[in-house]
Amino acid sequence: MSGTTDSYKTNFTETKDIVFKIFRYEPDVNPKPHFDTFTVPVVKGWTVLDAVMYIKENLDSTVSYRASCRMGICGSCAMEINGKPRLACQTQVISELRSKEVVIKPLANYPVLRDVVPDLTPLIEKHADVRPYILRKDKKVEVNPKGELYQTPDQLEEYLQFSYCIKCGACLAACPVTGADVKFIGPQALTQSYRYSVDTRDDGFKLRLEVMDHSHGVWHCHFAGACSEACPKGVDPAFAIQLFKREITARKFGKEVEPARLARQPADVKRRENIPYAPEKTVKQ
Repeated sequence: MSGTTDSYKTNFTETKDIVFKIFRYEPDVNPKPHFDTFTVPVVKGWTVLDAVMYIKENLDSTVSYRASCRMGICGSCAMEINGKPRLACQTQVISELRSKEVVIKPLANYPVLRDVVPDLTPLIEKHADVRPYILRKDKKVEVNPKGELYQTPDQLEEYLQFSYCIKCGACLAACPVTGADVKFIGPQALTQSYRYSVDTRDDGFKLRLEVMDHSHGVWHCHFAGACSEACPKGVDPAFAIQLFKREITARKFGKEVEPARLARQPADVKRRENIPYAPEKTVKQ
């Protein structure tokens, strides 16, 4: 992130001095982790991200952190703030934390690249392992469908809540099983596996089961619920994982699911003029 000191000037005149203790890890300078302390004149309405940006622009330009949207959408600024994984851009310093001291660390259960910047490679790799996209036995339908795949509003509701994941990594940081077992697939990937497996357009349940149905997979979840408490978008991974266990059991006992078919195109409907076509795919199949 970049900016100037002027970006922090507001019409508010009242400030409150808050002490920020920031975890520092600079492998190229000082490989021994430590904390640096800063006093920040916080204005009402400031988030933790605002304070960290103030520190970088006014007190110590070497502080490293990750941020992008500042709107709780991208998930980049997830950090451990006063002992809990949170989005820094959504955490109000005065009205929410209500503390004279704010301790900021990188997310737990991840390697640390620098200061409060975690290496999210484990999250991304596990997410990729579950094939988080629509799979079909008919590859022509999967790659280039000739129409929409039929799905009712009720069928959409079955997985919609679990599609709001922004991949911030907070759930893995909060998960006690992930902290004890690095091979555990984790709540994020398990939730996305369930999200796609119960999508009526999908036909990849058996493929995902190879990744999920083992001692480090879905059955290793202890249902602590910490992932759901940490999730800033209300996805509720703990609930999704329990539903996934039920779905796996039902299918092992004979439940059969037919994937949705292509919806019939109305014969008397024509494409409106002056509507542009979708651009060509940038990644060739």
